[in-house]
Amino acid sequence: MSNETHATAAVIDYVTKTSLDSFPAEAISLARQCVIDGMGVILAGSALHGSAIVRDYVKAGNESGQSTVIGGETFTCRTASAALINATAGHALDFDDTQLSSSPDRIFGLLTHPTIPPLAASLAVGEKLGVTGRQFLEAYLIGFEVECKMNEAIDPTHYKNGFHSSGTFGTFGAMIAAAKLYNLNAEQLGHALAMASSMSSGIRLNFGTMTKPLHVGRAAQNGVMAAELAKLGHTGGKDALDSPWGFYRVFTLGAGFVEKSIVGALGNPPSIVSPGVSLKPYPCGSLGHPTMDAMLKLIKENDVKPEQVKAVRVRAGSNILNPLRYPFANTELEAKFCLPFMMSSLLLRRKAGIHEFTDEFVSSAPAQAMMKKVTTVKDAAIEARGFDKMRSTIEVDLTDGKTIVQDADERYRGGPDKPFTPDELHDKFNECANLVLKPEATRELLTQLESVDKAKAIKDVIAVAAKGVLPGKPVRL
Repeated sequence: MSNETHATAAVIDYVTKTSLDSFPAEAISLARQCVIDGMGVILAGSALHGSAIVRDYVKAGNESGQSTVIGGETFTCRTASAALINATAGHALDFDDTQLSSSPDRIFGLLTHPTIPPLAASLAVGEKLGVTGRQFLEAYLIGFEVECKMNEAIDPTHYKNGFHSSGTFGTFGAMIAAAKLYNLNAEQLGHALAMASSMSSGIRLNFGTMTKPLHVGRAAQNGVMAAELAKLGHTGGKDALDSPWGFYRVFTLGAGFVEKSIVGALGNPPSIVSPGVSLKPYPCGSLGHPTMDAMLKLIKENDVKPEQVKAVRVRAGSNILNPLRYPFANTELEAKFCLPFMMSSLLLRRKAGIHEFTDEFVSSAPAQAMMKKVTTVKDAAIEARGFDKMRSTIEVDLTDGKTIVQDADERYRGGPDKPFTPDELHDKFNECANLVLKPEATRELLTQLESVDKAKAIKDVIAVAAKGVLPGKPVRL
């Protein structure tokens, strides 16, 4: 990194000059898909106990406001608080989309779940301001782009030393989305970037706990708060990203960032187009998804029954094995980062969806017994191939002495090389939304979201979800 960099100025210039018309049609189409996916996982995540705790915490403050909390229980509150609750729910299942890497040293784990912070911010601020669907999608896309490019640029030590990028960079994605809707000028944006730099937070210690989703909730809340304070005249330091005491140097202990990944790169092309974004087929750590698809393929092609399994070995590199850190899961939250459970669920049910990632199933005798048969192995040959792809090999020993081997497909399902079909996207949305919405509301909401940029007012789209909630509080403990 040079002694003098210009990332702050590049971000400000991009945000103030960019509109929805700046994006290619492919980016707008992909943004609609990500919004559908994001709304689905927010709705489903609202049914979890951790989300209910955050919801109750805010409700206890008796806030008055114009932004809606959506999902299992609806009410209005202050804009930043609505962003907090909805974004926490959006990451509660670990079912939200993931940013992709464009170079081998940008390992998958250090990249963000890019949609939920700018989506939650755009929903909350957009409803308050009465913006159109077009303005909403514009703010979301610009926040998404800045979040991804900023994250792609940082030295990988940021993640390796323990920061959770969805929390740290999600703050910027939410702030930029909110700033665009509040129409902040260049000076105000500079102050908002400084505030977001101070508010950025989240450490990997909390993977497998309720606090990991809270990282994303706080990112949305803090991003909205930074934009709102800047709009009111609150100030921050100059050159927030570039200064010797700015975000990039401080959050990497001096290692900094790659300037060319931001300056001249913002929108050129949009990250949502290239390298793209992946939608999750399973509600758990994305680093395990290619392995899960490989296991499902192995099971179906060989018609493997649970009682036939003697032992399972999952061979992978440290980029997969380190983040998926639980060798055994006792709770649904731990199971999201536990390869033995991911394999066990598929072996037992040939599924690993929102109805498998529950405390009840994780703690069941069959799941507990099957997990004991699964071990993970750090494979030197896989490690040597680099971290730009999620590579793994499964070996299943059967009771008859036969061993079946299956390599994971690097073109994993949900990614740009093997994208969801419209039916797969709709099936996921329906499965998620039906946890908390009446079927007719689920259908109407999906129809609205498919052309969200044509909506006269984003608050009308939000109202569909708010009015269609099932009676009671569908919280899954």
